Amino acid sequence: RKIGIGLLGLGVVGSEVSSAILRESHRWEQRVGIPLELVRVLVRDKSKVRSISIEPALLTTEAASVINDVNVDVVVEMLGSIEPANTYIREAISSGKHVVTANKEVMAIYGAELIQLAESARVNLLYEASVAGGIPIIGPLRKDLLANEFSSIHGIINGTTNYILGKMSKEGVSFESALSDAKELGYAEPDPSMDIEGTDAAHKLAILASLVFHTKVSLEDVYKEGIKDLNATDFQYAKEFGFEIKLLGIANRNDNDLIIRVHPVLIPEGQLLAKVDGAFNAIELKGDLVGRVVIHGLGAGPYPTSSAVIGDILEAARSIYMNTQPLPGVSVNSDLRVVSMESLVTEYYVRMSLVDRAGVLSKITSVFADLDISIASVIQKSLNSDGEIADFVIMTHPALESHMRKAIPLLAGLEEVKDVNSVIRVER
Repeated sequence: RKIGIGLLGLGVVGSEVSSAILRESHRWEQRVGIPLELVRVLVRDKSKVRSISIEPALLTTEAASVINDVNVDVVVEMLGSIEPANTYIREAISSGKHVVTANKEVMAIYGAELIQLAESARVNLLYEASVAGGIPIIGPLRKDLLANEFSSIHGIINGTTNYILGKMSKEGVSFESALSDAKELGYAEPDPSMDIEGTDAAHKLAILASLVFHTKVSLEDVYKEGIKDLNATDFQYAKEFGFEIKLLGIANRNDNDLIIRVHPVLIPEGQLLAKVDGAFNAIELKGDLVGRVVIHGLGAGPYPTSSAVIGDILEAARSIYMNTQPLPGVSVNSDLRVVSMESLVTEYYVRMSLVDRAGVLSKITSVFADLDISIASVIQKSLNSDGEIADFVIMTHPALESHMRKAIPLLAGLEEVKDVNSVIRVER
């Protein structure tokens, strides 16, 4: 029999998914032996003129018409909001439907509950497209890499910010200019706050960290900083030190402690993540058996995202067709705990504007020394013709985050320091 697909939402990605099912289902049937049929599609307005050709009889404005249709085996949630998506997913699972979703917000906040609900109902809940679009990462973590104990995740998991930072680095433009360009090209939403404040990446990192470390990671566990305060000047100095600036999602395990964070970092320009350009994503994992694994590709857009969604649909269809049990969800390792950012030990880049007069360097080094922060290197450049005002840039040796947080207001309080312009962590 055919596997019936019910689609919730017909936006950009939903349209591509439905179009692909209508256009390519015969090819997938030849490839995997599973016939698919689009049965019902939830839309807001059935009379709306659409970019795809779809039978009007398939459209409905009632979610229950999709979820409760006896011919629907797999419900595909593509609404892109927390509610009513979360409610619809729960209703579909409770009705015995397999569910595919690309909803990172729902999975980051309610993922553990929904996975448990799906396990109890003995149905699949598949969410490959919720992280990094077309990059296959959720599936490999649940299957191919399951034997590993991982020590870290490092990821460029937001294409919008990676494009913006790349433009600032290569062309020396301001953040505002790079953001404007990203909007014109369709990389940034009209309201880009989810991206530029690091929230989008934090959602994705919470999902990844839960899978990688087999523990429940909530959105509140993820420390985040955005990119809007970065200055083109920082990219110039970063290059002088041999670094690029990227927004990374990072999760590190040290014994039973986890630090989970999203923020701009300086990374050595020779590292692979430093070379990831444009709207591309990349995720690096370090496992005890597999070693270092890097997965790279397009992280957003209708085609990469629909690729991941359709892959999940085919997995659910195969499970139904072969009458196999769904894979287990996230196991919980209760020994692990998320600890405060203040316990982080890393190197720092600090840029200050100061009055260049005798004794200022000794005052700055005294502040750092009192907090056990060692200076590794310094760049100083005059900012005006008489040399009175200077940029003073410091790279530190590894230091405690809590000590650096105490140092910044002390530096800003020095008479000669006009501003502490930037503080960026270093990740090697």
